[in-house]
Amino acid sequence: MELKEISEMVDNLVTDTTIPKNIRRALSEAKARLDSNDERGVKISAAIYVIETITEDINMPGHARTQIWAIMSALESMNERS
Repeated sequence: MELKEISEMVDNLVTDTTIPKNIRRALSEAKARLDSNDERGVKISAAIYVIETITEDINMPGHARTQIWAIMSALESMNERS
């Protein structure tokens, strides 16, 4: 999976109005990190850090949690390859 695809997955969650604002805000920040001009490993690690802060939010809908774990998995595998 490419960074662009992961960024699009994050963007889909950001535009989902069934997800609480605090979670969408964190996802927006993670997307900004992924889209930044930083070194690949730096932006992946930064995005993982931001997303980890919301993974255990009790207000997160089930469908969003599943997608977020898929995003985290893809980012972590990319980080290992970097």
